[in-house]
Amino acid sequence: MSPGSGRKRWIILLVITVVVLAGAGSYAANAFQRFQDSRSAASAVSVASGGALPAAAFVLFRNTAPGQGYGMAATVPLGEPAGQRDLASEACDRVYGTARNIVCLKTNRGLVTNFEAVLLNREWQPTSRWAVPGMPSRTRMSADGSLVSTTVFVTGHSYGASGFSTETSISRTDGSPVTGTLEGFALLVNGAQVTAADRNIWGVTFVPGEADAFYATAASSGRIWLVKGSISARTLTAIHDGVECPSLSPDGTRVAYKKNTGTPLAAHWKIAILDLAGGKETVLSETRSVDDQIEWLDDGTLLYGLPRDGAEGDSDIWQITADPSAQASLYIEHAWSPSVVR
Repeated sequence: MSPGSGRKRWIILLVITVVVLAGAGSYAANAFQRFQDSRSAASAVSVASGGALPAAAFVLFRNTAPGQGYGMAATVPLGEPAGQRDLASEACDRVYGTARNIVCLKTNRGLVTNFEAVLLNREWQPTSRWAVPGMPSRTRMSADGSLVSTTVFVTGHSYGASGFSTETSISRTDGSPVTGTLEGFALLVNGAQVTAADRNIWGVTFVPGEADAFYATAASSGRIWLVKGSISARTLTAIHDGVECPSLSPDGTRVAYKKNTGTPLAAHWKIAILDLAGGKETVLSETRSVDDQIEWLDDGTLLYGLPRDGAEGDSDIWQITADPSAQASLYIEHAWSPSVVR
């Protein structure tokens, strides 16, 4: 190859590179402008902002209605789920709350994206913030509003190449740690401690009236368990198989969860309920795959989110009674991450 032909090939490569970069930049700029336009348009639902948390019972959720207020924490009266939404000024990926305060897990996108948990008071004002180590997945608060659990997706674990990995911890409402990562707790299955490096914990639900106790999901070597945790003893004790993202009923007698009826590589999650006293499992009739941590509307009805067909970034909250023959119905449209606050 002569020096002249080599130079020509480098020039062609340079031109192609410039054209590709220019095209990618133009596409990104147009996409960002479309995103900005969609967020500045009028909301698809009735919204208001500037108010405090309602004095009466309400449902807290993430607003996913297109237009202004997309992604913001929102509330509607418990007795009027289709009513006007009161919006916070804080955008959240996941929310949960009590009558005292609200936790908001959020992604701060930028040149260097980071993630944080934000505590909001009854006036929607931030009272504390702390960094979390990955993309928000689940959050819960204890009934008295003193403890916050967070689950985020993380990278860097040695076992992460074969599946997802998470980090779950329990903090006080100022962000100070209570447990550190729950992977540091002793995982006990049938009386033996599991010490495998791929131990993975997610989806805490607190036990009302028991400051030391909680339930969560634990996984290792392809097996998944419902575990009961003790903060003081730093233990996680397996009590049932195949339970993901548990949610304790208000009366503390049952756990609702998602149950994989597919395969590890092609999961299909059904909604199931476990009676803690008798060990009976009931699988509900919802045929769609529910990848959410379920919330109890009351002792007989469950709430959960599902993506809206054909609308990327949008979702709806559905309800179904805790009966194997019950049919689901729409509860709040354009919404995600429900939390019932009384």
